[in-house]
Amino acid sequence: MGTERFSRFIEQMTAAADRFGGDEAKMLDAAEPLLRDLIRNDDWLPDAFSQPSNDAYRQYLLYCDPKKRFSVVSFVWQPGQKTPVHDHTVWGLVGVMRGAELCEEFQGVRKVGEHRLAAGEIDRVSPRIGDVHRVSNAGDVTAVSIHVYGGDIGAIERHVFDADTGAPRNFVSGYSNADTGPLLRAGDAR
Repeated sequence: MGTERFSRFIEQMTAAADRFGGDEAKMLDAAEPLLRDLIRNDDWLPDAFSQPSNDAYRQYLLYCDPKKRFSVVSFVWQPGQKTPVHDHTVWGLVGVMRGAELCEEFQGVRKVGEHRLAAGEIDRVSPRIGDVHRVSNAGDVTAVSIHVYGGDIGAIERHVFDADTGAPRNFVSGYSNADTGPLLRAGDAR
């Protein structure tokens, strides 16, 4: 299993960031079909970046643009695992590659909606269009989703929100593979 497909995706994302990096709406429109094409195939993600944990969901860094314009991350969820209610502070795309996810949208402490994403489906988040949510595995098998964010999401200070009061608390998520590094480093894309 090679990373050629992922390398092409990074090349295309870099070109989109070069062209539209300062325009969130155009960046989301350019990146979504690229992510859709990437998650359509399940032959490029090495097992090391799709390993679940019994303790909590995993967030593996796959690539971070050297200019911090975007990062690509795999999320791995066991059945029943979920995030706290949180925000992103940057644009993002979530593409489900395996299994299914449930996204619950929030305004303050009030849940205002939810939707289910099956394999092959993509969701958008941003402060402009709404980015406060809680995500969980919506099925009974391990789920894997590929996320693209408008910055180095593991290093960005964001917020989790108290479920009862809505009070924000700052956090930086980091990555589950901080010791081993990404799938692809800048300069490795062909």
